Amino acid sequence: MKILETRVYVGPNQYAHFPVIRLTLDLEEMEAWPTGRLGEPFIQALLEALPGLHEHGCSYGEPGGLVRRLREDEGTWLGHVLEHVAIELQNTAGLDVTFGKTRSAGPEGVYHVVYAYEQSEEGLEAGKLALSLLENLLPAELASAAGGADEAFDFVAEQEAYIRFAQRRALGPSTASLVRAAEERGIPWIRLNPYSLVQFGHAKYQRRIQATVTSETRHIAVEIASDKEETNQILGDLGLPVPQQRLVYDAERAARVAERIGYPVVVKPLNANHGRGVSLNLVEADQVRTAFEEARQHARTIIVESCITGLDHRMLVIAGELVAVSRRVPGHIVGDGKSTVDELVAAVNADPRRGIGHEKVLTRIEFDHQAKRLLQQLGYTRESVPAEDEVVYLRSTGNLSTGGTAEDVTDIVHPDNREMAQRAALAIGLDVAGVDFLTSDISRSYRETGGAICEVNAAPGFRMHVSPSEGKPRDVAKPVMDMLFPPGSPSSIPIASITGTNGKTTTARMVAHILKLAGRHVGLTTTDGVYIDGQRTVEGDMTGPAAARMVLRDPSVDVAVLETARGGLLRSGLGYRRSTVGACLNVAADHLGLRGVDTLEELAEIKRIVVEVAQEAAVLNADDDLCLKMADYTESDSVCYVTLNPKHTLVREHIRAGGCAAALEDGVNGQMITLYEGGSHMPLLWTHLIPATLEGKARHNVQNAMFAAVIAYKMGLKLEDIRHGLRTFDTSFFQAPGRMNVFHEHPFKVILDYGHNAAAVQALCDLVTDMEVIGRRICVLAAPGDRRDQDVGDIARAAAGCFDLYICKRDDALRGREPNEIPEMLRSELMAAGVSEDQILMVPDEQLAIDTGLRAAEPDDLLLVFGDQIKRCWDQITRFSPGLESPAEAFPVAGPAPSAADNERGAKRSVAPSPPPETPADLIEAGQTKLVRDERGVRLARETED
Repeated sequence: MKILETRVYVGPNQYAHFPVIRLTLDLEEMEAWPTGRLGEPFIQALLEALPGLHEHGCSYGEPGGLVRRLREDEGTWLGHVLEHVAIELQNTAGLDVTFGKTRSAGPEGVYHVVYAYEQSEEGLEAGKLALSLLENLLPAELASAAGGADEAFDFVAEQEAYIRFAQRRALGPSTASLVRAAEERGIPWIRLNPYSLVQFGHAKYQRRIQATVTSETRHIAVEIASDKEETNQILGDLGLPVPQQRLVYDAERAARVAERIGYPVVVKPLNANHGRGVSLNLVEADQVRTAFEEARQHARTIIVESCITGLDHRMLVIAGELVAVSRRVPGHIVGDGKSTVDELVAAVNADPRRGIGHEKVLTRIEFDHQAKRLLQQLGYTRESVPAEDEVVYLRSTGNLSTGGTAEDVTDIVHPDNREMAQRAALAIGLDVAGVDFLTSDISRSYRETGGAICEVNAAPGFRMHVSPSEGKPRDVAKPVMDMLFPPGSPSSIPIASITGTNGKTTTARMVAHILKLAGRHVGLTTTDGVYIDGQRTVEGDMTGPAAARMVLRDPSVDVAVLETARGGLLRSGLGYRRSTVGACLNVAADHLGLRGVDTLEELAEIKRIVVEVAQEAAVLNADDDLCLKMADYTESDSVCYVTLNPKHTLVREHIRAGGCAAALEDGVNGQMITLYEGGSHMPLLWTHLIPATLEGKARHNVQNAMFAAVIAYKMGLKLEDIRHGLRTFDTSFFQAPGRMNVFHEHPFKVILDYGHNAAAVQALCDLVTDMEVIGRRICVLAAPGDRRDQDVGDIARAAAGCFDLYICKRDDALRGREPNEIPEMLRSELMAAGVSEDQILMVPDEQLAIDTGLRAAEPDDLLLVFGDQIKRCWDQITRFSPGLESPAEAFPVAGPAPSAADNERGAKRSVAPSPPPETPADLIEAGQTKLVRDERGVRLARETED
């Protein structure tokens, strides 16, 4: 067995609306060995290794379902078993995941194993350990076929190592409780580092936490709380009960101070936490000296203070209110008169509630300096046998992280003690404070029983309150969320997610332009970069989840417009859980045959993710059947349709039912974009008034404008703002690079477009056909190398018959093709579609092909260029001058041999370098060719010997 591919989905994806991992597993020979054939020894060994598998419901939806699947009929295949083992391993590490599914990946014996995760590293490691476990449980005769058993494999040790690995990377119990509270309120969150720094909310509404320190926690308050002497003085000055204390810097000074204060005393570091280096109830100078040396391992400055007798209570104050109190008991054992200290500790640690670190409710007790010191005080060693019912403390403090226990006593706190804790937190200035209070009885006033505040802690742990050893669990995370996001306040900015095969970049830019003119601070992601308030901050194809998170983490952004491409959805899913508006413009043949997407229906299923997670509106193309079907999968408040057909039956019924739609209506003055909702008829704008539509002739941009209008409308913009935005948006290179950019300053007109599939090419060809052109129509045509042969043919057929001259080229990146393969295919398909051979030029290099088109064009001609390197193409078009002697010198051509990156997609072929193609100017100068003009236009004809 072997894992062929690993994918980590960070958000909604084709398998679930939450993060999952997908392992593509090849069972190889084990495809013939389901669990029924492997037999009872394998099943028993698996269940003994992971008893929790008994609780997995599997497809039966009840505990024991998986075990039933393992045994009934021929059993189940090991890919399915791997899914459950990976889930259960995460469960044993304290990670709450349950979802999984296993599906065939196509070839026999190859499966997609999908399972949920909380943190990706832990999830990936669980998959690796799961595979190792299964391989080592196989019968010896099969182990070698499955990859070979490891004789040194010790699952118990490996599992414990995995748990420690997961605990180091997982969110701590306090942070995790805050994340759960956020999820319950629908507040989005993003983990910002491998530790406990988390962002709640998006963009301008974001708040952050680091453990339980919040973005509202004052730095000066943390500094005061970290200085135990300063804290003691401030509280004492306010009349709050505190012990006497002094700072010391050497052991002898500590002993003298202890004598002056009076025994018993406490020795502790000035600024440590979690009870580290704290020694209690010291009654003689030697103990003080020893405790000083232990404390010095954690801080340079040490405190000696009077030891207040009583029980240790942690009082949690949030936003000035006491929300929970726990009585903490240090880690201890209780003698039975027969067992040694070692045996009693082992028995305590065997409690299923105890685990490694923060894995479970309680932490295992470990032998350390404190345990040895306390045993020595009693005259005990680890081999001693305590008397029956004798309590032997192995810790001085009640911290859960060192093996202590906690009992909730919130309901019995005396009002005086409540007021005392709240005054202490307010005095220090902490929004979230842990007040450590020693008293014999928390239900009686400190004025009556005495007691004292030992510390006020910033970043107090929530574990003892969320999962107490005894008593009622308290939801202490909710008050923090309510403090950061008062009920009714926003936590997420409006998000528009736009997908489709064609038009999504232009539509996204239109929406962003409308929003910006309406006064919003827009975060935009497109195929050419991330834009914040109109300024490009990151260059490149930014249509995946990483780019979306850049925008959602920017504190200046108040609305996000996110172009969402299929590539990012297939690689990593969405970068956010929900959007305000999700739009799918169309589904057309593009990128088919790549990444397991072979049909239009499969492509629609991927793009549908955007629609599925929309909350307020799903905007769909009613003229595209695959888009229409997506309406069945959305849970948004409304479905909005866009149609170019004013007689669309479904849309008409939808409008009559009060639904939202945009339709194109005919009028005396042309065609009007009209919005409908709730019975209202809202004429918006004549199409010829929208610059991006070239007086209404560019039908694809008319449709894009309709989508932009509906999206903006559902995001709360006024009709006047939408009109203003559309009337001022054009397709200039600076507003929409590579999207129908028109250049008028030559004697002929040039249009540059990034169209790279048949639907996009058809839309531009329709536009060129509708435009009034006095001269000829010329096209520089290309197709990406990683498209199927069928797709390349469709591109050529879409362009056939629309132009007087075709110049066939390729993109710079060959993507698995031979250097001249794509131009030759285009030429062949054009001729098969009826284009005359002498109307076709083959100039493979993009720069030379564009130069050929520019030189062939004469006044009143129209040149349409389908470009790849858009900026370079635009520069070449705008800087063109017929006087240039050599286009090769004006625009140097890199060697045509493809790099490894060129061929990372598509079929891998060995491509030998070939000499640069001859330029038209070179051929003409050598007397080998000439430009010929006839009734069919301009063509480049090679001279023959005749």
